[in-house]
Amino acid sequence: MLSFQELVTAIPVVIKAGNVPAVVGEAGIGKSALIQTIAAKMNAKLFTTVVSLSEKGDLAIPVPPMTDAAFVKTSQYGELADVKFGYTHTLIEIIQWAEAHPQQPIIWFLDEFNRGTQAVQSELMNLVLQRQINSLRLPDQVHMVLAENPDATMTGFETSDYGVTVGDAAINDRTVRLVMRADTSDWLQWAQGSGNIVQSVRRFIEENPQQLAPADHDDDLYPTPRAWQRVSRNLQELNKLPADQQAKLRLDLLQGDLGVTVARSFEQFVRQQQVGLSAQEIYAGNLLDPTVTQIFNEAGIDQQQSIMNSLIQQTGEFPLTQETYAARFTTLLNLMPVDGQFAVALKLAEVPNLLEQLYEAAQQHPVVKQLYDQLTAIGLKNDVN
Repeated sequence: MLSFQELVTAIPVVIKAGNVPAVVGEAGIGKSALIQTIAAKMNAKLFTTVVSLSEKGDLAIPVPPMTDAAFVKTSQYGELADVKFGYTHTLIEIIQWAEAHPQQPIIWFLDEFNRGTQAVQSELMNLVLQRQINSLRLPDQVHMVLAENPDATMTGFETSDYGVTVGDAAINDRTVRLVMRADTSDWLQWAQGSGNIVQSVRRFIEENPQQLAPADHDDDLYPTPRAWQRVSRNLQELNKLPADQQAKLRLDLLQGDLGVTVARSFEQFVRQQQVGLSAQEIYAGNLLDPTVTQIFNEAGIDQQQSIMNSLIQQTGEFPLTQETYAARFTTLLNLMPVDGQFAVALKLAEVPNLLEQLYEAAQQHPVVKQLYDQLTAIGLKNDVN
């Protein structure tokens, strides 16, 4: 399986080799966004056909002649119509674009390919395999890319239950199957850039990476990368409403995209963030503001954990190897229950080289040593328990 960024590299390789990529991935994983990214990278014009919405004959439907010149008149057998074939508007646009821009690559993206009927797939395969339909030949600059949902005949997807039409052997033999997996780091990189995903969604996925596309989920609605994008857009619009209306509507909107279980978890996270403390507020000034400790002390354990996770994520800007930051971090850590402290210690241990840096700084700074010794004690105590 390949991640989003790996496919961004792999698919152009397949295209330039003269082959047809077939991207296989769960619904909502980001196949369409992937092809858009690749088209931009290749400076290619992108055309998309949703195959599941196509009907047999959409590519080549006999149409009646439009002018008198299209009739063939015979002396003995009457008139015959010189029947021409009509093409879908997308195909017309592709040909017109190719003629107007002969040097620019074109990607024709056949989305949801195996959700089309067998007849539709067969009709399209003439283009995929022969690059021709009736008398029309595709220009050399046109590159076709397929996207499919998994089906139970595919290795690794034996339990898949998508409503797909299994393609024949010719399709499998003439295309390069590339299986796409959800990758949290890739998605977060996209989310912070061109994805324009709101901060609350990004932070939730950073702290709960398994919720981007969970393997175990509700039977009805559940999170996917595409669902989180919808959540972000809904929240952007919801934030324009008065606070009381936001609070009343938010959970129902979240459940419509994420399902009940994850929606409730994310709703709680959003509420915690709204009354939370930022690193800037905690580390501002010469001394820790008593208001900060009061807010932190009165917060619930989940909210405290969220605040501490935020501080850990920003150790690059506010390094705990400095006494000021170490002292304030230790103060808040001591306000947490034992289980919460252990969770913080585990989160710190996930930061590359942080514990080693704390150990080295502890040799020179007593306050940093206090934090390091406390983290060590927390770990040892839980090992004993």
